[in-house]
Amino acid sequence: MLIFFVLLIVVLIVLYFLFVKFYPSFGGDMSEKSLQQYATSENYKEGRFVNKQDVPKDLGFSEMMGLAYTFFTTKVPKGRPKDDLQVQKVDSTKVADYNGDARLIWYGHSAFLLQIENKNILLDPMFGKVAAPHPWLGENRFNKEMPLTINKLPQIDAVIISHDHYDHLDYESIIKLKEKVKRYFVPLGVGIHLEAWGIDKNQIVELDWWQETLFDDLKLVCTPAQHFSGRKIGKNQTTLWSSWVIQSQFENIFFSGDGGYGKHFSEIGAKYGPFDIGLMECGQYNEKWADIHCMPEETAQAGVDVQAKKIMPIHWAGFKLALHSWTDPIIRVRKKSNELNLPMIAPKIGQPVIVKDSTTVYQDWWDL
Repeated sequence: MLIFFVLLIVVLIVLYFLFVKFYPSFGGDMSEKSLQQYATSENYKEGRFVNKQDVPKDLGFSEMMGLAYTFFTTKVPKGRPKDDLQVQKVDSTKVADYNGDARLIWYGHSAFLLQIENKNILLDPMFGKVAAPHPWLGENRFNKEMPLTINKLPQIDAVIISHDHYDHLDYESIIKLKEKVKRYFVPLGVGIHLEAWGIDKNQIVELDWWQETLFDDLKLVCTPAQHFSGRKIGKNQTTLWSSWVIQSQFENIFFSGDGGYGKHFSEIGAKYGPFDIGLMECGQYNEKWADIHCMPEETAQAGVDVQAKKIMPIHWAGFKLALHSWTDPIIRVRKKSNELNLPMIAPKIGQPVIVKDSTTVYQDWWDL
């Protein structure tokens, strides 16, 4: 019996390494040359990227298995919507011909189409069905349909990515978008995945925290976040994670990416605020990992810290990646936002949002 279990473990380990080596969605691996280049970053120590605070805690194998067991065996009331979320469809011609005020179209979770300065920009374009390396390894997203499918999207001037987790950087989406996209803006190291998927290195701009770049008339700033990275076992923290500032002559947008609450929000606000809108992570949280995902009350406070004129909660209504009900994020963040006198909007998936609009009233669609 002992020999059988040892052999089974060996077989599973071999299968895992073969899967990782030959299945493309895991992405690329750092070369020694790249690692030496990133060593000059203040956020890179002893072979990996780090947060300013000493988080997240490195979990032992037994702790990891315990968390995994809890996640997969705990039944969460209202963990998913009863039915697929209905989305507001967008006319492809009107998107292609749009030249009005800067606007956002939410795809659920953290994915957006941003139309600004006659440019089409995608933020964390995760349009896939499952936030995992293989469809068998995760639950389906809450919205089966999309506001506008990839094949109907116009040419994309840029893709901005916050980090390399599967719910933000999706292999299938990148492959389908590849012929449409001109440029990619990513934190340090994330380009290695794009290159592994056939993206020309000259199309990729990698930035460290606080680095700025101009994209025609737009200023893009890679700003801090308190999170982590990794797409396979043993490769955590080999790429950087970030939030982003997107500035035009007329608009100022903050995109939080993922991360826990910290003083970096105030620092970003002091340096680049106030913002017309803060797209603020709010979902997939738990007290056990509050250092890497804001609790809803912290999301609202972070909106105040970055000096957002209004916030839009993101990172919810897409996937079940934690043990709270699917509506818990929006209910709690709205309550706290009201306490802080911070305007908050919650559009339906696919409903266009004019960045500087302050008059539209949004329906509580999750209660219908």
